[in-house]
Amino acid sequence: MATTTVTQTPTAQRPATRAKRRWGATVVGVLILSVMLFPLYWMLNTALQPTSGLLEVSPIPHGVDLSGFTSAIREQGGHLLTSLAVAFGAVTICLAIAAPAAYGLAQFRLRATRTIVFGTLITQMVPGIVIANALYSAYVDLGLVNSYFGLMLADASLGIPFAIVLMRSFMVAIPKEVIEAAEVDGAGRLRTFVQVVLPMSRNSLITAGLFSFLYAWSDFMFALTLNTTDDVKPVTLGIYQYIGAHVGDWGSVMAASVLSAIPAAVLLVLAQKYIAAGITGGSVK
Repeated sequence: MATTTVTQTPTAQRPATRAKRRWGATVVGVLILSVMLFPLYWMLNTALQPTSGLLEVSPIPHGVDLSGFTSAIREQGGHLLTSLAVAFGAVTICLAIAAPAAYGLAQFRLRATRTIVFGTLITQMVPGIVIANALYSAYVDLGLVNSYFGLMLADASLGIPFAIVLMRSFMVAIPKEVIEAAEVDGAGRLRTFVQVVLPMSRNSLITAGLFSFLYAWSDFMFALTLNTTDDVKPVTLGIYQYIGAHVGDWGSVMAASVLSAIPAAVLLVLAQKYIAAGITGGSVK
């Protein structure tokens, strides 16, 4: 009768193997992160060496020169404030439209719910230049060209489809018993939505608002198409007009780019836990 010998890995070797795998994964992750963050480092490095040409920048700055940031704040500071005002206005409009729409699609029994959600996703596939050209003709008739509200409204349209889909997936998971209990206590639909649904959907609201802010903050197409004067000029348009055929002050250009990246980076750091919960919250019912 043949016997089969089974060779087992010693238990002591398993933690060592796992440790090596973790170290390997860490090294690979650090390398990938370094490649992704290198353009940001080079942008900051160039901003700290404003007297050097673009091809003469030292890989490691030998000294800190903030004259590029001083010039950027002087020339682009107003544009940064304009971008902040437009972005926060777009977030307000986006959430004011998307939250009730998501609640209606999630809780009300509509026959065409799936069709509406699918159509909402399809709108994100339309090229921005097509929408911008169509909006320009409408904005001329409505008198919204070169206006803050017009740019806020256009930028809000970038985030509304995503916000509706995201918040709907979260609101679908809200137990109907909670909503029914509020209605039994005498709350109407509007009060239930404001005092019950929105607080329970805080993570998805913050996530949708943040992505809407990023869409509006980085918008260039609408800013270029819907503005013909310098009355409303976001920082993206300011940096674009900053760069000419013969740019000599690359330090100021890079400094303005660094300053424009700070608000988005700060918001991402502050809201990262809400983003993770908001994106995955609707996946588990």
